[in-house]
Amino acid sequence: MNDDASDRLGTGNDADASEELRPAVDPSEPAPEAAPGSTAADEDREAIPGIERPDVGHAFTQQQFESVDKLGEPFITKENRPEGSPETVQNTDVQNVVAATDSGAPATALSSVVGAEALNTESAFNDMRDPMAAADGSIPTKTEVVRLGIGFTLSAVLCAIPWVALSSIILPAVLENINAGAKESMLGTINAVGSIVALLANIIFGTLSDLTRSKWGKRTPWIIAGGIVAGLSVGAVSLVQHSFGAVLFFWCMAQLGYNVMLAPFVATMSDRVPDKFRGRVSGFYGAGIAAGQTIGSFVGARLLAQGQSGMDAGWVMGLAVFALIGIAVVAIWPREKSNEDEPREKFSLRMLLLSFRPPRHAPDFYYALAGRTLMMGGYWMINSYQLYIAQDYVYAGDPDGGTKAAALIATMSVITLIVSLVAALGAGPLTDKIGMRKVPVALASCMFALGAAMPLLFHSAVGMYLFAAIAGLGYGTYNAIDQALNVSVLPNPEEAGKDLGILNLANTLSTVIGSVFTSLIVVIVKSVMGVTSTPSQAYTVVFIVAIVIVLIAAWLIMRIKKVR
Repeated sequence: MNDDASDRLGTGNDADASEELRPAVDPSEPAPEAAPGSTAADEDREAIPGIERPDVGHAFTQQQFESVDKLGEPFITKENRPEGSPETVQNTDVQNVVAATDSGAPATALSSVVGAEALNTESAFNDMRDPMAAADGSIPTKTEVVRLGIGFTLSAVLCAIPWVALSSIILPAVLENINAGAKESMLGTINAVGSIVALLANIIFGTLSDLTRSKWGKRTPWIIAGGIVAGLSVGAVSLVQHSFGAVLFFWCMAQLGYNVMLAPFVATMSDRVPDKFRGRVSGFYGAGIAAGQTIGSFVGARLLAQGQSGMDAGWVMGLAVFALIGIAVVAIWPREKSNEDEPREKFSLRMLLLSFRPPRHAPDFYYALAGRTLMMGGYWMINSYQLYIAQDYVYAGDPDGGTKAAALIATMSVITLIVSLVAALGAGPLTDKIGMRKVPVALASCMFALGAAMPLLFHSAVGMYLFAAIAGLGYGTYNAIDQALNVSVLPNPEEAGKDLGILNLANTLSTVIGSVFTSLIVVIVKSVMGVTSTPSQAYTVVFIVAIVIVLIAAWLIMRIKKVR
């Protein structure tokens, strides 16, 4: 060990440092075997559990050594808290580490952490960070955390309104005007191709944002540029509404721009929101998504009721919101610091290709990815086709089905808005308090499945209202917690943009699953029944399949091991 490292650990020489870092060993136990190829000097050193003979002086940075010192500090409770100091962090991992220290010495605390097997990987202490510090090393003030939360929430609400209004209501209506007989397959094609574009954009631009070095930081330039591309592309759709090919092209461009913005946007939660506040910020973000999506359905239904002028207004609304939202959010957030001096491997094609490599030895990461993909797949199977479900399932054969469908969707949106806001605003702080993420996410998936069963039991508007209430409650809870769960299973905070981009594949893959499954089911049922118009039985099968895959999603989430 070098002298620098010895000084940082508060020891005078290498021998003292080694002794301090070495955990207690029972003399009755046999000595550990030497590793193959080890030297005689190596054999004299005892192994630290979980680490093979580290050189501590090079294993940690200065910041990490300071974090080690913090682990040796005694409990801070309301009774012994010094006047003017912050209240104790209610983090079970902190308490476990402090309780494990015998002498309060930093090195003892370190050995306890190294040998622990039950540490919660959700905690920032697993990468030796203070839970009040963000992954970028900053310790934001309470005001700055509030500004981050406002930015996330505002973006979630404002982006979800036009996106849902356009994708779930107005775009299906445009396709119905182009060719009513092929509307389901056209919608499935647009959603599938657009989702592939979004999938690639998420990974590519999430990774590129990790590698970006600029005086504006690594996320800000992509957030602003992506929003502008998405806005201009959405606006272009209003000019080509009578051509399926042109609609497909510009909708895919909108997906590209939206995901160029979304990948670095979500990575910002990992970069800049401390572990201590992540559940709350995620909760407000989820509440924003839930509120925006339900308001979007209401707005879309109201615009559709106004005919072609309302549909045109919807596309213009999308242009304005997407083009400006990136700029607005960046202005609300505390300014992202320059990262021009942040170290990075020399840029090369090999480095770029390796940066796209998915995480290895991270089963929890992939359980979270698969669980979200299937849960959102079930969601989009129903919500992408809610206009057609209302027309062809609830009001099948009714000559006024189109008008009644718009009114039904508007009422459902109000119900969903209320229950999802209640769920989202309560779920985030509650899970922070109880220290759980996995179980509430799985239960929320089961609640959504229960709501999806209501239209099967009540083949009427009542069934859809019950779906809106029960499934909306489950979906609101899910959205409030799931992003915090995703951040908790990230294997490497330094690759958060790339890894969250991969996790965000769930958003795009789920759209493909929802669109392909529903359109395929409708086509098969039409073929079996020998009809050209959509029979109500097709959507009976859709609800059943959606319930099954959402329950599978809940099972996958429960397979996660290292997050409660």
